[in-house]
Amino acid sequence: MSASQVVSPAVAALASPAAASGQGFVQFADVEKSYDGRTFAVTRMNLTVARGEFLTLLGPSGSGKTTTLNMLAGFERPTHGTITLEGQPVDRLPPYERNIGMVFQNYALFPHMTVEENVGFPLSVRQTGKADIAARVAKALDMVRLRQFGDRRPTQLSGGQQQRVALARALVFQPSLVLMDEPLGALDKKLREHMQLEIKQIHTMLGVTIVYVTHDQSEALTMSDRVAVFNNGDISQLGSPDDLYNTPQSSFVASFIGENNTLEGVVDRISGKECRVRLNGGGEITALAIGVAQGSACHVAVRPERLALAPAAAGGNALAATVGGRIYLGDHLRLLARLANDQVLTVKVGPEATMANGEAVTVSCAPNDCRAFPADAGTGGATSKQGKSK
Repeated sequence: MSASQVVSPAVAALASPAAASGQGFVQFADVEKSYDGRTFAVTRMNLTVARGEFLTLLGPSGSGKTTTLNMLAGFERPTHGTITLEGQPVDRLPPYERNIGMVFQNYALFPHMTVEENVGFPLSVRQTGKADIAARVAKALDMVRLRQFGDRRPTQLSGGQQQRVALARALVFQPSLVLMDEPLGALDKKLREHMQLEIKQIHTMLGVTIVYVTHDQSEALTMSDRVAVFNNGDISQLGSPDDLYNTPQSSFVASFIGENNTLEGVVDRISGKECRVRLNGGGEITALAIGVAQGSACHVAVRPERLALAPAAAGGNALAATVGGRIYLGDHLRLLARLANDQVLTVKVGPEATMANGEAVTVSCAPNDCRAFPADAGTGGATSKQGKSK
């Protein structure tokens, strides 16, 4: 049986009573946030989070994802617009009245309290009875497999154990919503990957709604039901991990989600869903046309695993190149293929590939695996209100 089919008694006891419904749960309506009245960290955002969903807010630093989470938590107030939770406006409610659990990157545990006291703190401030606190803390620590550490101080625990304590504390009072702000950022790679699976398993078992912030795209793809990709205070694209990886709708999303090759050129002609692109410096490639116009500058995106070092199949793209480098990664090789126009492609091939540096090769790909986007002007920081549609 899968994790979603087996629910331990400890986890079942912590499940939110509201988790069974699939109706809309959190709503951002025309929400904006400005700190100085001129530049906007978040611009006219409309976003709905379903009950029980694991939604990740993903983007580079300064893109607006943490500001969005802070407005939902109550740490920031929107400049404009409304935030509702279960149909009730919360944008003017203080954080402690929102029934929201919070997990921070730095754990935010009280060093003078034991693990049990830290986990029980949200229940204490809600004036829960001592016997009920003890029972619920025990169940929460069982859920994160730390029952035997209840009498220790946070400084006596590893980073991963401290983060599990913080997770237990966020869930112990059965919140309707849990917010996580870069909760795994301080952990090493192996422990981070382990905690990703652990958090996702707990989410699957409890059915609690989670809004998660990260700048790590692999983390977002691993854990999320849906991902909102932020850039310049806007959501560039919202969809499932599969949608974002395989059908990005902009050059920014294509380059930010997963590994990607980008070729620069000009749209020579458009035929149906496809376009022919003249590459800068020479060469041509056929790609899916995503919002481009004939004669306009564009970026052609193609994933490394969609490229092959072989003659093109009928109707496919074929580009002459020279191997410029080999990167061994155990289960595969990354070959750097330099085109005649000096643009470089990364090609993912099997570890047994024998191409040597300087060897002439043909890089091929299907037009359906290439996507041509309008050339972006940039991906900078906060957005000026001037020129934004209202």
